[in-house]
Amino acid sequence: MPKPRTKRGEERKRKRNDDQPAANASKRSRREDLEHEEPGHAHPEQPALYGDSLHHEEAPETEFFGMLNEEEQEYFRHADELLELNQFPSPDDRGLFITSVFNEAKGKELKIASSQSCSRLMERLIQLADTAQKKQLFAAFAGHFLSLVQHRFASHCCEALFLRSAGAVSEDLGGDTVSFVVDTTKGGNGAEVSPAQSMESLFLETLDELEGSLAFLITDRFASHTLRVLLLVLSGRPLDDAAAKTLLKSKKKENVSVAGAAAADEANHGPRVVPESFTMAVQKIISDSMENVDATSLRVLAKHPIGNPTLQLLLELDLTLNKSDDHKPTLLFRLLPDAPKSLGDESSEASEFINGMVYDQIGSRLVETLITHAPGKVFKAMNQNIFLPRIQGYVRNDVSCYPAIRVLNRLGKDDLVKAVAQIEPTIPQLVSKTRYNVIRTLFERCVARGLNDEVKKLNKGLKEGCGPQPADLIRTLCLLQDDEAAPDGKKKKQDTTQLARNEYAIQSHGAQLLTTLFTIPGPAKGVQEALLALPGAQLLKLAQASMPAVTVLTTAFNTSCPNNPGFHKTLTSTLVLPHTGALATSQYGHNILTTLVEVPSKGKERSLPFHMKEAVMDKLGQMEAELRSSWMGRSVWRSWKGDMWKTRRGDWKVWMREVDVPAQGTMSANKVAVKGRRENGREKAMDEQPASAEVVVEETVAEETEPQENGDVMDVDGPEAVEEEPSEAVALEDGESLEAKPKKDKKKKKKDKTGADGEVKEKKSKKDKKDKKGKKGKKEKKEKKAKKEVVADEEKE
Repeated sequence: MPKPRTKRGEERKRKRNDDQPAANASKRSRREDLEHEEPGHAHPEQPALYGDSLHHEEAPETEFFGMLNEEEQEYFRHADELLELNQFPSPDDRGLFITSVFNEAKGKELKIASSQSCSRLMERLIQLADTAQKKQLFAAFAGHFLSLVQHRFASHCCEALFLRSAGAVSEDLGGDTVSFVVDTTKGGNGAEVSPAQSMESLFLETLDELEGSLAFLITDRFASHTLRVLLLVLSGRPLDDAAAKTLLKSKKKENVSVAGAAAADEANHGPRVVPESFTMAVQKIISDSMENVDATSLRVLAKHPIGNPTLQLLLELDLTLNKSDDHKPTLLFRLLPDAPKSLGDESSEASEFINGMVYDQIGSRLVETLITHAPGKVFKAMNQNIFLPRIQGYVRNDVSCYPAIRVLNRLGKDDLVKAVAQIEPTIPQLVSKTRYNVIRTLFERCVARGLNDEVKKLNKGLKEGCGPQPADLIRTLCLLQDDEAAPDGKKKKQDTTQLARNEYAIQSHGAQLLTTLFTIPGPAKGVQEALLALPGAQLLKLAQASMPAVTVLTTAFNTSCPNNPGFHKTLTSTLVLPHTGALATSQYGHNILTTLVEVPSKGKERSLPFHMKEAVMDKLGQMEAELRSSWMGRSVWRSWKGDMWKTRRGDWKVWMREVDVPAQGTMSANKVAVKGRRENGREKAMDEQPASAEVVVEETVAEETEPQENGDVMDVDGPEAVEEEPSEAVALEDGESLEAKPKKDKKKKKKDKTGADGEVKEKKSKKDKKDKKGKKGKKEKKEKKAKKEVVADEEKE
């Protein structure tokens, strides 16, 4: 018999249900912490591997800003969903909604930023906020930035605020600022007016809060990312640069975006103008962060998984901002004491630093930055004493090959010849080790320096490393080897995933090498022969493998082939025509069909016959329903203008032939159809000419072409009347449409009909002039004839 329900039992059940979500939330938070953790970084509870020896500061106590109640959480969570859905009737309505959310969040900014469920809303609000609203957030965060940048969720809000406010600094310098900010939240009457603080002063005040803890923040798990963002904003570097993006956030960072953020972020794109105070602030950050760091701690920081990216940025800014003699780079000479003289001594501290970092997986990235941005004298000393003598060994290693690539990019012509002479015998070994990025760099630099003989040597070594058959070049570089079953038949899931990642990276490097070879005349022919030697099944596999792999095929269709004019036709017949359906519905293969539309039907170096395009379109038309069921198929159907092909086949053919003439490539099918109507209008205009005009023309032509008695013929007047007369009947004025021409002719007829007898009064035109000219010529002929008769009579007498 069940027990009766009691009040105490209900309280225990409710307490148990309340505790269970909290336990699940703590477990989920810990799992997310583990996933968010960067490689090689210890847990906060564990003793740090490098941080204790790096500085003597202690981490400040973490502030607690309170929690939102259930109603507030529900409101902000719902607001976040509405912003993400973006189903507002108009942009103005969305702006009003954002303003209302900002008003509701006033006084709760710190709670929202540090909330796990609502911090994404704060990021989206920052992306859509105007300058005044961003300044309000700066004021709300003021005094708490040191705690916010170290918080797991609030640090992302600080990053977004710094990035989105960078463009406002340039606007302040240009004078496009508002001198006052009206507070409309209290009373709703806008009574409180306060002077607007410049964005420059807000950034500098933020930096003042972080000034005493910079050495600690460099190695902090969350604050290091925020510090890099702040350094980039202060330096004025482009924030949309690919190299900058890799420094700003880790690969596991969640991409929080919202509709309309791209338009609001236009001011942050490209180079920015920053005040001089920002440059001085960057120099002060570099000096303060490295003030109490000795040589040993600096080496430890260079190998620190979190501190290394920040040190890279500090070194790059130190080398780019301190190029003058008055301000010499300080961090460079902390890393390489007494450079460039000390680099000639292998036992010096500078040489030992480079030799110790070049083979380290983390430290080699700092060496790359050092090679790329070092002054010419320092780089020359590093190259002559360290890199060039050992370049052959550096390019073979999977870690040191990346600094070696940076060295190859800065070498002059003579040094590059020496480097190629050392590396060229080991090209087959580099192919076996999949160092395709090294080979690609060698090809690019040799072409840039005009070393044609070295290009031939590199190409020969590449073919030897790939295999004797032409198709081995594609099979090796794009990993198109035949699939073989594993001996045990089963693999661990983790090993399979890691293998797939490695294969994708290798395939990407190989595809980049092939794309580079397409730009070099000699090696390009070898790549084309390799593609033609592959069977259709392997070409289809290449097209469906990955985006880098399909880029090889799209580049092949976009590249002209003067030495192999039938290349595009053969490749289409082997790959596209037999597998049109598979390519059209493939995630990567549909790009080939999209590229195929742009290939002209006529051309010496790059062409595809029109009948082959028609065959492709016929196959696409047969599978229209299947194409419309996927976004890849819809993209192909749109690119080939399938709807036009179904309803207006003639216009589709005209549109497809427009690709043959690049100058008229932008002409639409409607404009081409006008040409056909022009001919019809021309015939119609000829038929509608007045009968009197036709009579005049016939009489004039008859008179002017009639031979004279003395046998002389007027060769000038006759042809002019015959050639110009028809053109006058169909001449179009500038900017006049064909449809409007007959209407104008009818109006002219109505105006010409005047008088009681209905006589036609023609205006003065070229026809009248020609008539007068014909009559004048006739008079002259009669006078000449009369003169000749007089002369003949005088001779007889």
